[in-house]
Amino acid sequence: MELFSMSEYEAIIGLETHIQLNTLTKIFCACKADSWFDPPNSNICPVCCGLPGVLPVLNKAVVEKAVLLAAAMHSDIQPVSYFDRKNYFYPDLPKGYQISQFDQSLAKGGYLELPMPTGYTRRINITKLHIEEDAGKTKNEGGRRLIDFNRCGVPLVEMVTAPDFRSADEAAQYLIRLRQLLRWIGISEADMEKGHLRCDGNVSIRVKGETHLNPKTEIKNVNSIDAVRDAIAKEIERQIHEVEAGHKIEAWTLEWDEDLGKLKKMRSKETEADYRYFHEPDLLPILMNDAWCKDILKNLPELPLERRQRFMDQYQLPLYDADILTQERKLSDYFESTVKTYGGDPKKVSNWLMNDILRMLNDKNIPVDQLKTTPAYLAELIQLVDAGKINTSTAKSLLEKIEQNGKSPKEIVETEGLGVVKDDAAIRTSCQEVIAESPNEVASYKSGKVALIGWFVGQVMKKMRGKADPQLARTILEELLAK
Repeated sequence: MELFSMSEYEAIIGLETHIQLNTLTKIFCACKADSWFDPPNSNICPVCCGLPGVLPVLNKAVVEKAVLLAAAMHSDIQPVSYFDRKNYFYPDLPKGYQISQFDQSLAKGGYLELPMPTGYTRRINITKLHIEEDAGKTKNEGGRRLIDFNRCGVPLVEMVTAPDFRSADEAAQYLIRLRQLLRWIGISEADMEKGHLRCDGNVSIRVKGETHLNPKTEIKNVNSIDAVRDAIAKEIERQIHEVEAGHKIEAWTLEWDEDLGKLKKMRSKETEADYRYFHEPDLLPILMNDAWCKDILKNLPELPLERRQRFMDQYQLPLYDADILTQERKLSDYFESTVKTYGGDPKKVSNWLMNDILRMLNDKNIPVDQLKTTPAYLAELIQLVDAGKINTSTAKSLLEKIEQNGKSPKEIVETEGLGVVKDDAAIRTSCQEVIAESPNEVASYKSGKVALIGWFVGQVMKKMRGKADPQLARTILEELLAK
């Protein structure tokens, strides 16, 4: 058999994502949807446990949140969609079937533009987007299989991509952008560690230049973006070695063991025929008329990649700034509100956010809308610096004072006397004291080390507790040192 090097293969990757919607209650009953902190089997009822004689009742909020996602993914929202029974027999599926959607789902098609850090953009097409209920959860402990039904009936959107990814890095970047989008439009917490966003990867390889699709494997139980990247990379490598050894790739379902960094075989993969789909007889079709759809979509905000581009176009921000400022919607809103209040150079606002506000958020571990430094206060702070009433170091220290007492920058400057001292006599006195205290530095300066002027200015600023006008201090120092 002819052998190929790794560079002569290309990976063909598709992702199946399950997105937990952040509704208050489950999809077909009144049990609360979030059971993360609850004891096992404490958040269940006859409906989500599938007891005989019960009837599901659709949660309207599930449909509305799914429609928002469909619109954000540029999918075609269908006027009529149906629920179906997907039959399979796992211990954590009490009904013996899952209520899902099959051939007449809520939305068709769609795509997400995926800008890669290396500079190119790949369009990822969506082949399926539908709503369904979650199953329960099993775990093995002490030689026994334990089952927790709390997740049964948790509302999900399943979204399946076309096999459009060509690397593990692209798959990971897609999840980063999808998580950003879900939080941006407010439909999911998208925390992979809590199962709000789950991902299965379908992986195959082919020789570069070929167009057919070879048998694929499915990777399950991956609970972080880094793990998705690692698992797909391992599987690509494994498949290449298998093919080069003359073996065929079989359609197996694989489990990722994050502790060992290895893939394990779970079972042979089911096909759609195994599920024996048929329409769910206990639920009416979803009729999405124009009025309802319009009412839902009025809550769809400007999307993150669109806002990123607008920030570059409207505010002349570099890509780096615009990308950081649109990672979260609240931060993006904070920036734009500050710019409008400030009325000056948007890049100055961007610098303050990225260098100081983000550091405060990380230190305090709070969202930006909980800062006492409101957009209006930050705009006022920058205006004080622009007007020469305070210097930059004083402004930076003001941020902490604002967070401590919630007072405005102007009020703190006035009550604490933090304004810049422009009095020539006061600054001249401090300059003379610094020169008198620093004979060695004075000698070095006069011998030609003129860069020491910055050190002298710093000493004057320190002596005057940062309140001296640094330009005036420099001018006076240069005059005194020239004598």
